[in-house]
Amino acid sequence: MRVIESGMCSITMRQLATDDVIALAVRAELAGIEWGADGHVPPGETSVAQAVARRCADAGVAVTSYGTYLGIGPFDDPDSPPDELAAALDSAEALGAPLLRVWTAFGIESDAPGVDRARVIETTAAIAQAADARGLGVALEFHPGTLTHTAAGAHSVLAAVDHPALRTHWQPDPVLAPAEALDELKLVADSLAYLHVFAWGSGGIAERYPLADGAELWQPALAIAAAAPPLPAGLPRYALLEYVADDDPGQLIADATTLNGWISRRDES
Repeated sequence: MRVIESGMCSITMRQLATDDVIALAVRAELAGIEWGADGHVPPGETSVAQAVARRCADAGVAVTSYGTYLGIGPFDDPDSPPDELAAALDSAEALGAPLLRVWTAFGIESDAPGVDRARVIETTAAIAQAADARGLGVALEFHPGTLTHTAAGAHSVLAAVDHPALRTHWQPDPVLAPAEALDELKLVADSLAYLHVFAWGSGGIAERYPLADGAELWQPALAIAAAAPPLPAGLPRYALLEYVADDDPGQLIADATTLNGWISRRDES
């Protein structure tokens, strides 16, 4: 097992059926898949999750994580199902995922009123405690528009919750220069779960490029991630491809070749 393993987020290929996502991961020589809760593995549909787990096992593809949207809104939101947390945990267990990807509430950033930030912390703590009770880890989405938009913001959430099950994913803010983005990664490395890997311009998701164009950022980012403290229970740290150019399966294969090449060269150095 490599220190860093390659993978993909299933939301990268929302247009494909589950079996086609798995087949694509195999073809691209990716080690694992983070399954999205907003399409391929809906929360609470445990029979679906179990079937996906079996198909992944048969194909030799790991289930890296369950990409939920827990926390993106408060649990007392009238539009949220009352059993949202339990449903997500049930599916994560059925899927065999070692951890859940969760959000901090969208629209609440570091300059939000203290009462709003406190609700985010309360929600995140509730998720971490419930997940840990089932032997699952939790990774925060590192994303613009949230408290975890920056390394400082992520640290504030991690410190306030102060739970051993809680870590953070990392992805670069597209508006930052590579050196600035790498500084952010260094600041969260001690609490790092996985990487979400993409090559976008400053226009964000609407401006996507082949991953090879992001070598200046991603080769050193992989080295930083490889040097980060190991994850519990021997879990590998995954670099997960997300939102490739044109949502093109062929581009995903090309980006996977690039990513696997970088990982292999790093391992050989």
